[in-house]
Order: sequence, then C-alpha cells, then structure tokens
Amino acid sequence: MTVKEYLTQTYRIDRRINSKLEQVASLRELAAKATATLSDTPHKSNKNTSSMETIICKMIDLENEINSDIDTLIDLKRDIVAMIKRIQNPEYQTLLELRYLCFKTWEQIAVDMGYSLQYAFRIHEKALKCIEFLKEESKVDRKRVKMALK
Repeated sequence: MTVKEYLTQTYRIDRRINSKLEQVASLRELAAKATATLSDTPHKSNKNTSSMETIICKMIDLENEINSDIDTLIDLKRDIVAMIKRIQNPEYQTLLELRYLCFKTWEQIAVDMGYSLQYAFRIHEKALKCIEFLKEESKVDRKRVKMALK
C-alpha cells in the first residue's frame, strides 16, 4: 500500500460511515411510515409487525457497523496525526492535515494556504516523500529492536 493510499483510507471510511448513516435515516423513515391496520376481521399474521422487526434489526446491524467503522476511523486518524507530527516542516503538516484529516479539496487547500494549485501539488509530493521516509525509518527501527531482543 502506498503512502497516499494509506492516508486516503480516512476519506473512504468517512464516506462509508456517512452512507450508512443515510441508510439508517432511510430505515427510520420507513419504520415511521409503517402503521397498524385495525379491523374486526381476523387474519393469519400481522405483516406490519414482522416488517417492523426486520427494519429494526437492519437498523441495529447498520448502527453496529457504523460504530465499528467510527472506531477504525478514530484509530487510523490517531496514527496519521502521529505520523504527520513527526514531519519537521509545518507547511507539510498543514497541507497533509487539511487534505487527509479535514478532507478539503485541492482548491480549498490552495486558497487556505495562499498557494497556487500547482505549488500545493508540489508541496504535497514533498510531504508524501517525508511520510514515506518516516515509514521506512520506523520499519528499520522495529527491525533493530527485534534483532536486539534476540
């Protein structure tokens, strides 16, 4: 997985959470529309009850998935923040935070930082190289620790 793919995971998880939240809202609307029909004639089963149970079960399942995705997103953001903080250049830090933690567009980032779009892209490439270097450095440090423990 490239550094860019690693950092972009936060956006994909956030979008997945938002999609599931929309699905839950839709199910809530559907459940609110379900009404019981009252009549004097007996009938075999109550379709509305089983339909309501199905909707509620789906909502609970989706809410559990959302909670799991939120936990994953929080952990990933924590890791990314720690990695970004290791970069010495505050300009790179700001750009990476705006892009991968705040999910701003390149145009918004360029305006916020007072850069041209092309310059924002150049800074981004340099910042990604710093992250790659830090990840490689971490791998080497872990190997040294393992070797020392043997």
